[in-house]
Amino acid sequence: MARKCSVSGKGPLVGNNVSHAHNKTKRRQLPNLRTVRVTLEDGTTKRIKVAASTLRTMKKKAAAAAAAN
Repeated sequence: MARKCSVSGKGPLVGNNVSHAHNKTKRRQLPNLRTVRVTLEDGTTKRIKVAASTLRTMKKKAAAAAAAN
């Protein structure tokens, strides 16, 4: 399975490690993925990988929607 958020689509970024001598070597910056269980509309549950930042936004929006009601 790919290292990609299934909600926001965030994936790995590519960059360089730069040493003090200014040598550059390739590196990957992986997203902070968490496996969460989501209940679907038909009552079944499914495990999906979600980035931690996306999960935080989802919780924030759910709290705002609950406060509005």
